[in-house]
Amino acid sequence: MERRDRIANVGLLAAGLAAWVAVAFIVLTQDPIDDPVAGLRGAALMGLASALTVAPLAWLAVYARHRRIAYRGDWARALRRAGWVGLVVGLVVALRLQGVLSPPIVLFIVAIVLFAEVTLTVDR
Repeated sequence: MERRDRIANVGLLAAGLAAWVAVAFIVLTQDPIDDPVAGLRGAALMGLASALTVAPLAWLAVYARHRRIAYRGDWARALRRAGWVGLVVGLVVALRLQGVLSPPIVLFIVAIVLFAEVTLTVDR
């Protein structure tokens, strides 16, 4: 692991921690019933916090699986997967706030994301 990888991991984890603190601030100080925009702001912030937390963990998982060898494209793949996680979390929270979330919808969203990720990951 190079120094830039360590810095990127620590930086993303610190940004994720800061985003989770912001999520806690929004959840504890704003009511989504009084201000509907606060709920959507919180959903977007939860998605961002999830993505920032998952990105370094996804890279480290691939790094460990490759027996401590970092290949070109590992960061791009980790950031893409973290983006998917953030999108799903934000969408599920927003749908829950709107009162339209159901298990078939969640399964459909996860199936679409898994299909897209498998399609983008396949080696040609």
